[in-house]
Amino acid sequence: MLPDNLVWLSGLCEGLAMRRILVLCVLSAVVGAALAVVLHDRPEPESKTVAQEPLAGPPPRIDARARAAAPPAPPAFAPVQPPFAEDELTPEERVNVAVYQGVNRSVVNINTVVQSDAFLLFDIQSEGEGSGSVIDRQGHVLTNFHVVDGASQIQVTLFDGKTYDARRIGADPPTDVAVLKIDAPPESLFPVTFGSSTRLVVGQRVFAIGNPFGLERTLTTGIISSLNRSLPARRTNRSIKSIIQIDAAINPGNSGGPLLDSHGRMIGMNTAIASRTGESAGVGFAIPINTIARVVPQLIQNGHVRRPDSGIARLFPTDHGLQIFALVPGGAAEKAGLRGPRKSTQPRRQGPFVFNYTIIDRSAADVIAAVDGQPVKTGDDFLSIIEAKQPGEQVVLTIIREGKQIQIPLRLEAGE
Repeated sequence: MLPDNLVWLSGLCEGLAMRRILVLCVLSAVVGAALAVVLHDRPEPESKTVAQEPLAGPPPRIDARARAAAPPAPPAFAPVQPPFAEDELTPEERVNVAVYQGVNRSVVNINTVVQSDAFLLFDIQSEGEGSGSVIDRQGHVLTNFHVVDGASQIQVTLFDGKTYDARRIGADPPTDVAVLKIDAPPESLFPVTFGSSTRLVVGQRVFAIGNPFGLERTLTTGIISSLNRSLPARRTNRSIKSIIQIDAAINPGNSGGPLLDSHGRMIGMNTAIASRTGESAGVGFAIPINTIARVVPQLIQNGHVRRPDSGIARLFPTDHGLQIFALVPGGAAEKAGLRGPRKSTQPRRQGPFVFNYTIIDRSAADVIAAVDGQPVKTGDDFLSIIEAKQPGEQVVLTIIREGKQIQIPLRLEAGE
């Protein structure tokens, strides 16, 4: 049994502990009530997306049926596509866009079906594709000859996706140029503008539009890499002169499409690539527009090109020029007094029989050293000069005859 003083002290301690607990409970209740009041008076945050602004005032009430008919809102992460602004483009980009927008409707897609020889009683067909350019509102389309060579069926698709059957009205294999005709309404035809290939320079910017691998109206850009290249012509032993070399990407399907300058004028027609794989290696070639402009009117009018004829059938290259191997009887060269090989007949006896043998003396033939002062060393050199003239024009041949050099004028006639 504790003494009275200890009993009193123990009771005092218990009373103080109870009072402390009571005070803490009261303080906790007061703080909790204050926090509840503060949170109750605080406005709730409104959800919003990047493209939305907080609404002023209470939100409008939406009818349930209107809410059901309204389209779903785009997700908050959807990018906003700004309208096209030309002032955001660089000067170089503006030129690219202007050339394409000005010319792409003039470019067509050409599809062909080629009928090959029958094999095991079955005809073999192959398909091809290329490009072309509308050149007038009568429906004439310019393309490469090799694009439509041997085609039994040709179809041309315009920029609006409409396809028309086409017929070939003229072709010139020596220049790889052909003209097609489609019966399309004039309002659907947008002719390309012809420029000039006279003043082209290496380094000049160029644009090619075509259908590589069937991808319609594709634009590629580059520069003129070189001028005055030569390419072998199809079906002939000649070369196409003054070819433009470019580094713009040219692939199968680009053949026949236009080569353009920075003003959207056609300065050539894409025709070939130099590649070991058949795909672009950065070396493409185009026929100059001046060559095209010279032959297209004849193709439309006559279906073929009537070239001037010199009356010389065959030439043989020598160290001093081109020796005449054969003349066309009654032709322009014979009329001008040019000489071919001298032929003579001599009898020879073999046993009881006598035969007449023809002896050809080629040393008597004239050797052409130059035409209008331009030296010629190959038959292609000679033809390039002659065919740049018109039937009826006169050229002056520098020839070597019996060791002497003389000048002979030759008036060209119309060839077939």
